[in-house]
Amino acid sequence: MDIFAHMTRYGFEQLLVCHDRVSGLKALIAIHSTTLGPALGGCRMYPYADEDDAILDVLRLARGMTYKNAAAGLDLGGGKSVIIGDPRRDKNELVLRAFGRFVQTLGGRYYTAEDSGTSVEDMDVIGRESDYVLGLSTSGSSGDPSPVTALGVWRGMKAAAGMRWGDESLKGRVVALQGAGHVGYSLARHLADEGARLVVADVVAERADRVAREFGAQVVAPDAIHAVTCDILSPNALGATINPKTIPHLKCAIVAGGANNQLEAETDGDELERRGILYVPDYIINAGGVINVADELEGAYNRDRALKRAATIQVNVRRVLELAASEGMPTYRAADRIAEQRMGAIGRLHQMYLPG
Repeated sequence: MDIFAHMTRYGFEQLLVCHDRVSGLKALIAIHSTTLGPALGGCRMYPYADEDDAILDVLRLARGMTYKNAAAGLDLGGGKSVIIGDPRRDKNELVLRAFGRFVQTLGGRYYTAEDSGTSVEDMDVIGRESDYVLGLSTSGSSGDPSPVTALGVWRGMKAAAGMRWGDESLKGRVVALQGAGHVGYSLARHLADEGARLVVADVVAERADRVAREFGAQVVAPDAIHAVTCDILSPNALGATINPKTIPHLKCAIVAGGANNQLEAETDGDELERRGILYVPDYIINAGGVINVADELEGAYNRDRALKRAATIQVNVRRVLELAASEGMPTYRAADRIAEQRMGAIGRLHQMYLPG
């Protein structure tokens, strides 16, 4: 891929290629924008097929974080990092500490936290080499952001239900969960407590079985979850699962989940709109995790404050869906407009000279 052309087209600031011979680390750190403040975004570890796939993923994720942080009302820019490797086989102390040293070289332009393939314990190791790591297990840190992400997704689903059916209750609604990891499991608990009926799939069978055992979910094969007849399809694993191959098989009224970059391309959002499927933009509904870890930057972490802010995702989702309906535009475009308006306004404000 033409990296510079891509970065120019989408307004990226920096792409750091990280290699350490001793540990074998191969990683990428992308900073999309620091207009609103230092970039914040998690560290993903995944065995990418090739370097181009890793570069494209980290750039897409970093740009998504810019929009997520802006729309969530945070004074933070967007960034993301990926470590290339299988987390079950290639992750070790040396790799994580080497990555931490690269984060430290950025001097606070980028803060990292856990993501797919990494954990709170991994952040503890990375934090031994960098001052710019959030979501540690230590006292005063926010820990695992997944439960707060799930809280926001659940609240956002309720807003979408109100928009689609005029009733925000999810009792009796059939929700198909793609992914039963940390976010998917916590989301399943919220939905089950409210009386929703669950269908679940996960590439790790034990995760899906746990949701079935504890919450009475029906288990289906991972490649069958998109074709399940349901009220809400909830992607909670890797991105790009809403694409030209899967969309024709969708039998849902709403798509709303915790995964990042659920649409493979913007045109997939247009196709959902054409088919009458209400798409809740991922970076609006899944912002609970970043809201949670960002609370650390205000001093001592306050969980009650973080949860209160994450609950506003329900209001944010409602605002996006109402704008889309009033303007007759796809929901992803409405979300982008809200984020871009805030970035533009504050970006102009930051051009003012402040003495001192």
